[in-house]
Amino acid sequence: MFPFLSVYAGVVDPLADLLDGVRARSAAFCRVILEPPWALRIADRAALALATTLRGHAWIVPDEGEPVLMRTGDVAIIKGPEPYTISDAPATAPQFVVHEGNRLTTVGDADITDDSRLGPRTSGPVPDGAAIVASGTYQVSGDVSERLLNALPEIVLVPRPSAQTPVMELLAQEVSGEGPGQQVVLDRLLDLALIATLRSWFARPEAQAPGWYRAQSDPLIGPALRLIHDDPARPWTVALLAVKVGASRAAFARRFASLVGEPPMAYLTGWRMALAADLLRSSEATVDSVARHVGYANAFALSVAFKRVRGVSPSRHRAGGRTGPAGGPT
Repeated sequence: MFPFLSVYAGVVDPLADLLDGVRARSAAFCRVILEPPWALRIADRAALALATTLRGHAWIVPDEGEPVLMRTGDVAIIKGPEPYTISDAPATAPQFVVHEGNRLTTVGDADITDDSRLGPRTSGPVPDGAAIVASGTYQVSGDVSERLLNALPEIVLVPRPSAQTPVMELLAQEVSGEGPGQQVVLDRLLDLALIATLRSWFARPEAQAPGWYRAQSDPLIGPALRLIHDDPARPWTVALLAVKVGASRAAFARRFASLVGEPPMAYLTGWRMALAADLLRSSEATVDSVARHVGYANAFALSVAFKRVRGVSPSRHRAGGRTGPAGGPT
């Protein structure tokens, strides 16, 4: 009944849970070869994009905020869905616009998607331009995935020494070619590239990784987080979690709040509410059934907690929009 809850079949961690809702499913890919001066307006409304420069450099220019320089081999994660520009220089005016479905137009809206002779998923006026930018985009939905997006700045940049992995090399090769089952291969490679980039980013001092991520390596709190994520429906208490990880109740509670940034029961409630919110919009299950799957005795108990935390009842939340298993409209 609840496909994405199958992740609980094994031991998981917070990052794995959050990434489970950000899997690539027929993700859109684009490789653009350009000669200065050049600028691409990205207006595809994607919730998340992974981009890298295969040749030359590129500036990521948000409509608000400071431009970010992406040198050859650097990898960037860019949060959407608001439009932004990628260009050879921050001041260069866009000549082309990337729309949903990898449709490429001029700024005058002339469709040039099929004008290129450079191969599948590749666009550009010249085959040997000074800059090559490759990107893959995700359409992300759901409250669980939103917790990951909220932990990221608008633009994440991982320099080449930390970003370049065999996965990135395989992804670059696959985007430039074609073959049987290529979309599935690209989807899986994009997932791996995103995970590798996130791990590299969170390991950097400037990342200011969220407390739940840093706490995963703690010998007491890491196992407690995995227990919560592995079985959110269990009637957890601070005392029970403390016993499970071999600590006193008081010491465990203090350490959890210090590392994660909120008390254990507040974290558990927030996680259950995120799971319930996604289940309400991605399934036909009754509120009572959803309640039992996320650790509440009945629909009334979930409704009280949901309205306290979210400000609306589960039924009103469900009426606000429904997504299918793949994150698209049903």
